[in-house]
Amino acid sequence: MSNRIYDCSIDTDLLTGMRLAKVSLGRNELVVVPTDTVYGLAADAFSPEGVRALLDAKGRGPQSPPPVLIGTIQTLQALAEDVPDVANRLAATFWPGALTMILKSQSSLTWDLGETKGTVALRMPDHKIALALLQETGPLAVSSANLTGEPAATTCQQAESYLGDKVAVYLDGGNSPKGEASTIIDLTDLVDSYDSAGKLTTTGKIKIVRRGALSAAKIRSIAGDLLEENF
Repeated sequence: MSNRIYDCSIDTDLLTGMRLAKVSLGRNELVVVPTDTVYGLAADAFSPEGVRALLDAKGRGPQSPPPVLIGTIQTLQALAEDVPDVANRLAATFWPGALTMILKSQSSLTWDLGETKGTVALRMPDHKIALALLQETGPLAVSSANLTGEPAATTCQQAESYLGDKVAVYLDGGNSPKGEASTIIDLTDLVDSYDSAGKLTTTGKIKIVRRGALSAAKIRSIAGDLLEENF
């Protein structure tokens, strides 16, 4: 086993791995972390150097900005602006879980995730190790722990075979529970408006950008007709 891999089923490894992961992320280095979907390659979301290292490790450019994982639902409001009502209802229903939502980014944030066009893709993962790390570090830029064009890693060893010494710390949480990436939806077309009586009207449509572990039917159960019909 690589000396960069920490078996999180062993208490001493978990404590050491988490401590070193936090330190490495603070140094603009990369960490592989287990999530409820697939293994993720993580960098400090507010570190341009870390995000560039993440994209370089995967063989991507700034035109493919990474999603951001958050540790609490409340962080949604801090990182996104003009959040539509349905986004809050989707988060309340499916977070933590396998739903990534693309929203308008807070214009006041000083970060560089790449060519986001003023948007950010947010998710709260349903995995105790990922959530524990997020509580320690704050938001992390996280993309699947693989090389572009290769299958997403569902074990830590698979991630290590892809990324090797590009990553400072690997947190091994065992096999990925779902083994399938999150579903990504784009809500940036939505606009909420309220009449004089306070009644909400939402215009625009939600688009599914990537099919994944959360079904369109489940999304539609909350979003209703706001979800595009062809999904």
